[in-house]
Amino acid sequence: MDTHLIAAGLPSLGWAVHGGMLLRRLATARRDPLTGLHTRAGWTTRAEHLLAKHPGALVILVDLDDFKAVNDTHGHGVGDTVLTATARRLSTWCGPHGIAARLGGDEFAAIVTSPAHTVGLDALRQVLAQPVEHGGRTLPVSASVGSCRRTDLPVPSLTDALSAADAAMYAAKGHGRRNTR
Repeated sequence: MDTHLIAAGLPSLGWAVHGGMLLRRLATARRDPLTGLHTRAGWTTRAEHLLAKHPGALVILVDLDDFKAVNDTHGHGVGDTVLTATARRLSTWCGPHGIAARLGGDEFAAIVTSPAHTVGLDALRQVLAQPVEHGGRTLPVSASVGSCRRTDLPVPSLTDALSAADAAMYAAKGHGRRNTR
């Protein structure tokens, strides 16, 4: 009788293990393996929820300035160090009132709901502009930051907020390094 129970339970155990593996893979797909931040897919769902819940939410896009030159000059290992430092700084700046993501390459996004964070982005710009240490070298880092308040949009969707933040970020890039709009 025990062998029949064991034989009957094995398929269920197999499906449970398989289901657990799928859940871990899905969670991994929603996190960037280098930085640990949310990927675009994982961030979008949470950001849309926060936008719906918090009318004063601020959507932010960050693009590292001259990042290709860092990789070309110092190698991808140094570039990875810059990316992880940027991710850590952005995530720390967001704190418990926001979430950060790495959208790909050297582009990051965040959404913050705290009124203290939505007042100005100078603190974020200063944090992101701090040099990064790697292998005994101090590397200058700068980023262009664009933002958009949900309340500034005729249609308060995440897609429209990202488009407006993207336009502001590229306007900041047009005014030189270390700019915020």
